[in-house]
Amino acid sequence: MSGTNLERLKYVAAVILYGTIGTFLRFVDLPSEVVALGRGVIGSLFLFFFLALKPRRDGGEDLPPVLRANAKWLLLSGVFLGLNWIFLFAAYTITTVAVASLCNYMAPVIVVLTAPIFLREKPDPRKLPCVLAALFGIALVSGVIGGSAAAPNPAGVTSGLIAALCFAGIVLCNRKIKGVPPLVKAAVQLAVSAVTILPYVLAKNGGTVPMPDLRSGLIVLLLGVVHTGFAYCLYFSGMGSLPVQTVAILGYLEPVVSVLCSAAFLREPLSPAGWAGAALILAAAFISEIIPDKSQKTGD
Repeated sequence: MSGTNLERLKYVAAVILYGTIGTFLRFVDLPSEVVALGRGVIGSLFLFFFLALKPRRDGGEDLPPVLRANAKWLLLSGVFLGLNWIFLFAAYTITTVAVASLCNYMAPVIVVLTAPIFLREKPDPRKLPCVLAALFGIALVSGVIGGSAAAPNPAGVTSGLIAALCFAGIVLCNRKIKGVPPLVKAAVQLAVSAVTILPYVLAKNGGTVPMPDLRSGLIVLLLGVVHTGFAYCLYFSGMGSLPVQTVAILGYLEPVVSVLCSAAFLREPLSPAGWAGAALILAAAFISEIIPDKSQKTGD
């Protein structure tokens, strides 16, 4: 297998793992915020352990100054990651996995709308149709247009959209982070996300962290080690040599896998209007990412 095909395979494997998280979450008998906390703690420990064993090839001796220079954006991105998981995992439990995942994938559109404000990038008129299409798509998915008795829970849709807003915050912060190796950045963000989630867990559960039964504990361990720590390693090592457009195309396997798993394993099919909305959201978000950004340097 050639190097490029191996990198592509790693990246696809990571994206597929991400797409199955919502389905696994349905089999955990724990509050969703506790699962998010476990994922952050276990995933960050996995990455720190991996980095400790990995040979230093990226200027490790210069890392402390780089981390200090980027501290503000690293911390803020970790907080956004923790909030994203809180709201996304809650959405998984109160609406269908497909709807929660699709709402979360409004994030690229939110980035398009907010980048002129937060990054001082000139708005790209070519992306305006993508924004409008995605907004129409989320109206279809949420049941606002073409709704029926089986329309998604409004609280779940709202939680998913707040998760998307936090996801957009991660993207915007990451554009400000310079010179930090990807796995180091991921490990720090995961650790900060766990610290962010912990007070919320304690506040919602009477000052304690609920303990899982055997099945739930094993699934949380799986989500932390395989779907977070290991998947992050695959994700960053896989995307390193792939073209940007290939990364964008393959990245949209995640919500597709979420929708398919929701229908196949949880019997949560979308309505015809929902399927049309899903196609609009994914197409709009994908196109908005592959349109070259005039204000962005390539190869960040």
